[in-house]
Amino acid sequence: MTSRSEQTRNRIYQAALDEFARYGVAGARVDRIAREAQANKQAIYLYFGDKETLFATVLKRSLGDLAAAVPPPTADGEVDVTDYLDRLFTYHQNHPEVTRLLLWEALEFTDQTVPDEESRRAHYQQKAADLNSVRSAESEQISAIDAPTLLLIFTGLVGWPMAVPQVRRMIVGDDEGALERVKASVIAAAVAIAGQK
Repeated sequence: MTSRSEQTRNRIYQAALDEFARYGVAGARVDRIAREAQANKQAIYLYFGDKETLFATVLKRSLGDLAAAVPPPTADGEVDVTDYLDRLFTYHQNHPEVTRLLLWEALEFTDQTVPDEESRRAHYQQKAADLNSVRSAESEQISAIDAPTLLLIFTGLVGWPMAVPQVRRMIVGDDEGALERVKASVIAAAVAIAGQK
């Protein structure tokens, strides 16, 4: 692939990311993506296929970027739960489009298999296993939470304040330190739930 075509693909990707985060699959328009990317529609179809395939590609790359930027906790202590949640929260804070894409996916693929579901399932299972290797079970209540559910709880703790910023604003305020207070509380709650000190 030439450098020029790679630049075109990257412009299309960025324009599609913005479009899908704003409008979802159904509301997104290939014409707008082409215009924003300064590319023609034929290039979009050539490089990415139809609109649904483009959405799947955008979501997969966004989640891949997230996974690369925020590796899960490790048993060797390189990454602990506190560090993981801190970086996960910060990543979502700086990349709100990831949460939006996942919300659109939830709305538009409710009763069907989502794009790339099997590999994403395997990725989440590995993250749950990694998380399980670093948590301690000092009480019966903590040990009763299986690792996949613990991962889901962590994802919810981080994702929900980003998914509903208006609710977050109404509950904790919108002063300069509000989001930092939420972040600190999310980390403290996650550490307590994981049974870490």
